[in-house]
Amino acid sequence: MFNRLLGKPKQEPNALTSLDKLHETLEMLEKKEKVLLKKASAEVEKAKEFTKAKNKRAAIQCLKRKRLYEQQIEQLGNFQLRIHDQMIMLEGAKATTETVDALRSGASAMKAMQKATNIDDVDKTMDEINEQTENMKQIQEALSTPIGAAADFDEDELEAELEELEGAELEEQLLQPATTAPAPAPAAAVQAPAGRQPAHNAPKRTAEEDELAALQAEMAL
Repeated sequence: MFNRLLGKPKQEPNALTSLDKLHETLEMLEKKEKVLLKKASAEVEKAKEFTKAKNKRAAIQCLKRKRLYEQQIEQLGNFQLRIHDQMIMLEGAKATTETVDALRSGASAMKAMQKATNIDDVDKTMDEINEQTENMKQIQEALSTPIGAAADFDEDELEAELEELEGAELEEQLLQPATTAPAPAPAAAVQAPAGRQPAHNAPKRTAEEDELAALQAEMAL
């Protein structure tokens, strides 16, 4: 009422508050039930004593009060069952609400991400990635190619150069002097010991032999 007069909006109870209130009410009902059970037991004991005392009227009054207590106990039991049922339903509703809120939050996040990244941006990004990848492959292939491997040489020029090198090598071999080991001197030409020189002189070389010796000496230089 005061909320209406002051213009304050009425606050709706949430699941946790309602569950706490139900727990408190259930504890209160259980305490009342225990008290009534004790009172009912006490009336039974009184009725037994009045019966022993032959006071039938007082015993019947005790049993009537015991019946009233039992009716209240049964009513409290029904209240507890209703509260348990309400708690189970409220806990299930709370779990359902939390699940729906979680799904709604996930859907909102997904929607926001889809707005931030549309399909056109994804296609453009993938095209850029593919282009960069292809460029990198070309760079790596260029770096891995040996230097000069792709040059175009004239095979005829290479063969002519090879023939020229072979001709120069052959000419060099022909110009080299023939090195032959000198023939061993005959046994008769061995110099005799001093005092035993032979009477005849060594034969003289001819002019052709001198010229051949001089030519061999020049080629050897």
